Amino acid sequence: MHRYRSHTCGALRAENAGQEARLAGWVHRKRDHGNLLFIDLRDMYGITQCVVDISSSIFKQLEALRPETVITIMGKVVPRSAETVNDKLPTGRIELVLSSVEVLSEAAVLPMQVAGDQEYSEDMRLTYRFLDLRREKVRENMLLRSRVIASIRKRMWDAGFFEFQTPILTASSPEGARDFLVPSRMHPGKFYALPQAPQQFKQLLMTSGFDRYFQIAACFRDEDSRADRSPGEFYQLDFEMAFVTQDDVFDTIAPVLAGVFEEFARGRPVTKPPFPRIAYDEALLKYGSDKPDLRNPLLITDVTEAFRGSNFGLFAKNIEKGSIVRAIPAPKSADQPRSWFDKLNEWARAEGAGGLGYIQYKDGEAKGPIAKNLDAERVAKIKALTGVQDGDSVFFACDAKAKAEKFAGNVRIKICEELGLLDKSQFKFCWIVDFPMYERNADTGQIEFSHNPFSMPQGGLESLLTKDPLEIKAYQYDIVCNGVELSSGAIRNHRPDIMYKAFEIAGYSQADVESRFGGMLNAFKYGAPPHGGSAPGIDRIVMLLADEPNIREVILFPMTGKAEDLLMQAPNSVSAKQLKELHIKLDLPKEAKEAPKPPAG
Repeated sequence: MHRYRSHTCGALRAENAGQEARLAGWVHRKRDHGNLLFIDLRDMYGITQCVVDISSSIFKQLEALRPETVITIMGKVVPRSAETVNDKLPTGRIELVLSSVEVLSEAAVLPMQVAGDQEYSEDMRLTYRFLDLRREKVRENMLLRSRVIASIRKRMWDAGFFEFQTPILTASSPEGARDFLVPSRMHPGKFYALPQAPQQFKQLLMTSGFDRYFQIAACFRDEDSRADRSPGEFYQLDFEMAFVTQDDVFDTIAPVLAGVFEEFARGRPVTKPPFPRIAYDEALLKYGSDKPDLRNPLLITDVTEAFRGSNFGLFAKNIEKGSIVRAIPAPKSADQPRSWFDKLNEWARAEGAGGLGYIQYKDGEAKGPIAKNLDAERVAKIKALTGVQDGDSVFFACDAKAKAEKFAGNVRIKICEELGLLDKSQFKFCWIVDFPMYERNADTGQIEFSHNPFSMPQGGLESLLTKDPLEIKAYQYDIVCNGVELSSGAIRNHRPDIMYKAFEIAGYSQADVESRFGGMLNAFKYGAPPHGGSAPGIDRIVMLLADEPNIREVILFPMTGKAEDLLMQAPNSVSAKQLKELHIKLDLPKEAKEAPKPPAG
């Protein structure tokens, strides 16, 4: 028999009754019934109930064990009595009557319990992440992550892709976020950057003739954390394809994603390919977001003309100044008490809006403060435009276009929550397409890339030469599932002449382009195929499949919201010797200079 175990703690069944077995694992829970001591022994595979009688020579030793002590035990598999069968456990029809025990590693008093469903603070969980990972829900999330990645890899290979690894140390480039910089010892004053994405390398692979590439890529961005974004690093299914159109990319990757979700959705419906396509402008109009959650049935409508020149002076005056009005329906809410509408108005003010006006369509009449200031024709027009019925209400957002769209999107989500309209039992995918190539920086007034600087503009060079930059669309697209952006992608700009002009519009000189992207640009000068791809986020995919609201719950060793690793105590200080080797002198802010130094070691 093996030194530590003949079976895992999830393997024994009723058919093993009468056999001798050796198990190894952690003491999950103890229950002392006086003359009998029960121990639940846990490993990665499950839990087995073990029992020892007070007459046994090992009773006292087992009684003294702390939770999470690691032991190996021997015993005889016996059936449980009918009244003690636990069908919630795969091993719940047997127990192991112990004859010997060996302590492999004693556990100190635990700072947090592994057994049970207690809630602990983020700091506690991340400081003792090795204990947190032993907890059932967290462990299952990590196993799910592993299985999802394995499934993705197989599906990509089956789709004709080859897996390659691109460099981790590279050059800084404008990917839209701050780089993590790595100083070079051999080249004083120069820095590597950790890749925000393998963007240039995967395009270089296409120019090198590797028709279909993918990898589970580590990416690094110095960004603030959010519920769906981990600070520091994240992983994505990075892929690229040569000689393809946008349709080819969609037709290839949609079955991969749908297949993975169907495999791990536990019976929940998943959108079948082809996924619906929604133009960027349409998404902002109907959903108030370029990441629409299609499980929410509410659609936003433009009702600006219904208020233009009306007696509702607040909206009418703002419209003359360039504002727009968006309407958000609230089905079957007209009978809600006044307090419900007042609460939503207070919420809107807390969101920074002046309030949240509304009309109630009730008993064949239009009611509410706004309705009193509109003639019957305008009230009827709003009802027709929004498609509401008697018994419904309509809420309004009036502001400059970008602000009105964003606020209307938030109202749409809020109303959906208040009325319980969100169908959480399914996964709804869509493509967001036709993103603007450029946008104007609100602070500087400069024209900037709005999405990915390496995208091909729709209309090619001609559109760059003849169109207003803010009217140019790009072959850029996002994959969205349940309101979460899984990926951004594009058909790439593979022609140097188009690239020079595209970057010129965004304020980059030809010298800037050659300095920043010289490697890729040079490669394009020697023949580059049309190519495109995308990079769905692994962390976000698993977060959705695990029904977790925060991405931290599906990452093995996540950082805090302040980008700190409490377990490994990173970031930390380095020695003067290390700084000297790198030719670096620190110029710290005053508060950092006064901060106490961390203990050595």
